[in-house]
Amino acid sequence: MLPNQNPKKNLYIIFFLNSIYPLSPNLKDYLADKIKSCSFEKNELISTAGEVCDRLYLIKRGMVRGYFVSDTSEITTWIDSENEVFTSITGFFRNQKSEEYIQSLETTYCDYLEYKDYKYCLNHFPEMRHINRILLEEYYILAEHRVYLARIPNAGKRLDFFMKNRKPEIIDRIPRKHLASYLAIRPETLSRLMKERS
Repeated sequence: MLPNQNPKKNLYIIFFLNSIYPLSPNLKDYLADKIKSCSFEKNELISTAGEVCDRLYLIKRGMVRGYFVSDTSEITTWIDSENEVFTSITGFFRNQKSEEYIQSLETTYCDYLEYKDYKYCLNHFPEMRHINRILLEEYYILAEHRVYLARIPNAGKRLDFFMKNRKPEIIDRIPRKHLASYLAIRPETLSRLMKERS
C-alpha cells in the first residue's frame, strides 16, 4: 500500500456519504480527522486470507476483486470499482480472520475508515446509522445478484445478466481471466461470447 502523504487533502468519502444522507457538521469534522487515503499498485494484495481486515474502503479510482483459493485455482467472488465500498465482511464486522483475498486490478486510490472509528460513528451520530442501513441494503442487492448469477445454467445468459446489472463501462477493464472466473466460464468461452456481443 502506498500511503497518502497528506491524508486530509482528499476526503472523497465525506462527499460520498453526504450524497447518501446529509452529514452533520460534527460528523464531517470527526470523519475529516479519522479518514485516511491510500493507493494500491496494480495486482497488489490489499488483504490476504488468514488476516483480519479492519478497514472499510471506498474506491475513488480503480478496481479491486475478492477471491478465494480452491486447490490451486483462484475463484473470483466479487469485483468493485469507483464509488463502491469494499472490505472483508467477516474481518471487518466480526473481527475474524478472512478466508478471502482482496487484490487491486488497477492502480487504485481509496479513502478508508478503521473499524473502531466506524463503530464510534454508529454509536454517536444518528445519520451514520441511516447510511449504514442504506449501504447494507445495497450490499444485499448485490449479494442477491451474485446468487442469481450463480444459478443461471447458461454461460451466455450469465454474461448478459452481469452486463445488464453492472456498470457497462467497467467490462473492458476487468481482466478476462478474472471475469471468466467470476462468471464460472472458461476463458475461451468468455472470449467467444464477448466477440458475439461486439
